[in-house]
Amino acid sequence: MRRALITGIAGQDGSYLAELLLGKGYEVHGIVRRSSTINTGRLDGIYQDPHEPGPRLILHYGDLTDSVGLVNLIREIAPDEVYNLAAQSHVKVSFEVPEYTGGSTGLGTVRLLEAIRASGVDTRFYQASSSEMFGSAPPPQNEHTPFWPRSPYGCAKVYAYHSAVNYREAYGLFACNGILFNHESPRRGETFVTRKITRAVARIEAGLQDLLYLGNLDARRDWGYAAEYVEAMWLMLQQQEPDDFVIATGESHSVREFCQVAFEHVGLDWERHVRLDPRYYRPAEVDHLRGDGSKAYERMGWRPATGFHDLVRLMVDADTELLADELSGRLVRIDRP
Repeated sequence: MRRALITGIAGQDGSYLAELLLGKGYEVHGIVRRSSTINTGRLDGIYQDPHEPGPRLILHYGDLTDSVGLVNLIREIAPDEVYNLAAQSHVKVSFEVPEYTGGSTGLGTVRLLEAIRASGVDTRFYQASSSEMFGSAPPPQNEHTPFWPRSPYGCAKVYAYHSAVNYREAYGLFACNGILFNHESPRRGETFVTRKITRAVARIEAGLQDLLYLGNLDARRDWGYAAEYVEAMWLMLQQQEPDDFVIATGESHSVREFCQVAFEHVGLDWERHVRLDPRYYRPAEVDHLRGDGSKAYERMGWRPATGFHDLVRLMVDADTELLADELSGRLVRIDRP
C-alpha cells in the first residue's frame, strides 16, 4: 500500500486530494493544526475513527513552523509521496500579515524540504505553487513566463517554488511544482471572492441579506474546478522525471462576469445587489491571469472538464443547499473521538 502525507489536508485542495488518493488505495496521512474548535469539516465524508482497526486516513497535529516536528513525522510515516498544500493562502490578508505569510508559505516549504532531506526518506515531493507568482506578467502565462509577484503571498510562493527546484537540483529530490491557476469549489473558504459571491447569492435569494460588497470587479482570472486539479497534482508525481507544470483552463473571466453568472442562475440582477467597497482593494493589483496548460496536456494528458459557467452554477447550487440545511436544522456538527 502506497503512503502519502498531505500538509493542509483540511483545506479545499487537501480534502479533494485525500479522497482521490484513498480511492486509489493509498494510506493517507494528513497534518492539521491544533485548534480549540474542530477545523476538519471538509474531511467529514472520509473521516475514519482512529480507534477502529486499520484506518487508511490518519491525522497528525503539526505545523510548517515546527522543524523538529516535521522531521519526526517524515521519519515516522516514511511516505512515498509528500504533497505540500499548507500555506497562508489569502492574497489580501498577506498584505496585513506579511511576515507570517513569508514564514508559513515560504520558509515552511524549506522546513519541509529539509525535513525530507534530513530524514533520509526516499519520497516524491509536490509543491503547491500559484499563478499569483506571475502577478503583472502579461497573459497567457506558462512555465517560461518570468515571475512578477504583486503581494507578500506571491513573493512567498516564488521563494517556495525556487526552493523546490533547488532541492531537486542540489540533492536529487524528486520535487515538482504545480503552478495552479485559480481553482474553486463548494469547499472554497468563505472569505475568498468566489465563495463570498455564491454564499451571498444563496442568502439574498432566501431574503436573509440584500447587498454584497466587493472590491475590484475588473480583475480577470483563469478559474477551474478544484476537484479536477488535484488529479494533476497526483499525475506529476507519477512521471518518470520531476518537472514543473502550469495547470489551467486557458480561459479568463472577470469578477464581474462571475457575479453576473451567479446571480442570473437564481433569476436575480447582480447590479441591484453588488456594491463596491475600497477596503477590499489590494495595495497592488493583479489584473489578468490566464494560464497556458499545454505542457500538462501534452506530457500528462490532463485537461479540465468543468467549464466556467458550470463551475459557478455548481457552487451556487451547493451554497443554496447548504443554507437550506442550516435553516432547517439538518446540518449537525460532527464531534471527533
